[in-house]
Amino acid sequence: MKVAIIGTGYVGLTTGVCLADLGHQVVCVDNDPAKLALLQQHRAPIFEPGIEALIAKNAEAGRLTFSAEIVPAVRQSDVIFICVNTPPKADGTADLKYVEQVARETAKALNGGYKVIVDKSTVPVTTAEKVRETIERYKTEHTTFDVVSNPEFLREGSALHDTFEPDRIVIGADSERGKRVMLELYRPLIEKIHAPVKIVSVRSAELIKHGANTFLAAKISFANLIAELCEHSQADSREVLEAIGIDPRIGRQFLSPGIGFGGSCFPKDIAAFKKTLETAGIDPAFVRAIEQINDRAWRRFVSRLEQELWVIDGKTIGVLGLSFKPNTDDIRNAPALKIIEKLKADGARLKVYDPQAMGKVKQLFTDVEYCHDPYQVAKGSQALVLCTEWEEFKTLDFKKIKAQMATPLIFDGRNALNPAELTALGFRYVGVGR
Repeated sequence: MKVAIIGTGYVGLTTGVCLADLGHQVVCVDNDPAKLALLQQHRAPIFEPGIEALIAKNAEAGRLTFSAEIVPAVRQSDVIFICVNTPPKADGTADLKYVEQVARETAKALNGGYKVIVDKSTVPVTTAEKVRETIERYKTEHTTFDVVSNPEFLREGSALHDTFEPDRIVIGADSERGKRVMLELYRPLIEKIHAPVKIVSVRSAELIKHGANTFLAAKISFANLIAELCEHSQADSREVLEAIGIDPRIGRQFLSPGIGFGGSCFPKDIAAFKKTLETAGIDPAFVRAIEQINDRAWRRFVSRLEQELWVIDGKTIGVLGLSFKPNTDDIRNAPALKIIEKLKADGARLKVYDPQAMGKVKQLFTDVEYCHDPYQVAKGSQALVLCTEWEEFKTLDFKKIKAQMATPLIFDGRNALNPAELTALGFRYVGVGR
């Protein structure tokens, strides 16, 4: 099939590259010249393991192209994916101006035939209806089309795996024709790995992504609530949560306390879901509590750091990990950045390192020391703070780390390290909920 991807952010690029690899003819459209220049050189503007190799493979095979021109992309395609950003407004409402803009531009490009317009961006319920209304209003020629919802469930750092081996494919379609086109699009996955397909109404599909992310965020905040109580009660949250997670009705995934969730999805999506509830006249107290606990998580961690060091002003503190999670360079809403801001305000001297995200962080902070490896971070530091559980941090030579530090204090914001091993080496170890 011929596919146009409008917007080559994280979701759009991953979707386009993977659909091309499944054998479809894909054109990815973006209005950012710098991004297009990179893509046309087969380089990715994001860090995602394996994606550059797939870009090169499919571009060289002629299945994947990149363009700034939306009109020819729409006209030559059977399926048009809207994959633009939906950032939050000040009140938490999803800003749909980019979705509306793409709908208008798509409408003007239509010139007959049948098209399926796919809302891939995470949007509030009834957005597809607004997209349909917009296209009907602005189209200049008679064209038949359907607007469907196809929410994504990609995890940064494992997006290719999540696309090629999805735990479910959700298709929100209110017409049989639109449903058939989407099933044909995903047929290679359905036949190859028997990916489960859930076909629902458009409105249901729009609620699924926000609902799923809110539930996952709730599990993380519940884990942090347990961690707060364990710190107060001198219990071990790891023991408590592992036992709770054995129950198959609950499960172990996402029951990990730490300094809170970040990224581009959870904070934005639960804020939008909260606003949807408010608009519907439904009390959003549950969602509000998730946000409040998440905000307390990193603040509580900094408080423990302040208690241990007594005076922060003038202290040298090393920070390991800046991205919101490992295997990505995404720093949006990263707890590490909030911790750095607070420690800087308290007068600390910061030394930082991240395997992928330092280029982005350098645009935010000019008054911290950027180090080339964790050992340089440790040198002269009076405390070491782990904010992102990159695999390389778990296998450091901590004997060497200790020799570099002014005082052997480690604050593990992700409970990623072994407390017994570090204590045996002479470290003072502080985790979360321990």
